[in-house]
Amino acid sequence: MTEDGGKMRMVGKTRKNGIKKKSGLALLADMFSISVTAVGKWLVMALILAYVAFLLWYTGGSTKPFEEVAQAVENNLNTENLVKRDGQALKRYYGLNSADYAGVLFYSSEFSISAEEVLIIEANSETQVQEIRDAVEARLEGRKENFSDYAPKQAMMIEQAAILVRGKYVFVAVSPDAERYAEVFRKSL
Repeated sequence: MTEDGGKMRMVGKTRKNGIKKKSGLALLADMFSISVTAVGKWLVMALILAYVAFLLWYTGGSTKPFEEVAQAVENNLNTENLVKRDGQALKRYYGLNSADYAGVLFYSSEFSISAEEVLIIEANSETQVQEIRDAVEARLEGRKENFSDYAPKQAMMIEQAAILVRGKYVFVAVSPDAERYAEVFRKSL
């Protein structure tokens, strides 16, 4: 009750008998003989833990073997314009040695006028992940500059490339179907 110009009035919802109705949190606190503040703190802590668990699950790597992940993506590629490349092509295009990694899958266009390519690398360590990311960014930036003058649609496709890092996996798709390939990759983990 508060004082309002000499008159007393009830604050909050009341029942017909004049007893104040309690919120769900207050009822829970009464049931376990703890304060509303303590219940609120536990509730906030539970929400934070659930959020952290979700982040770890979402950004974490995979326990699946590289071959399974690569096969899932490979089965969904439109190979009409894409050709599977070897370790020499990875070295030539990205400056990366395929023997240094746990697994590599690399497809690129068979035509030099197309920027289309898909790359999956499973690194052996976290430091390698950063090296791969740096190589990917350098490659895409160089290709975007090369295509911008004579093939603006290809340059735009490079600009909209899907680049994902999940644990020790690095995924890159430069393609009109980049988002679809990225979704297949996510689901394969």
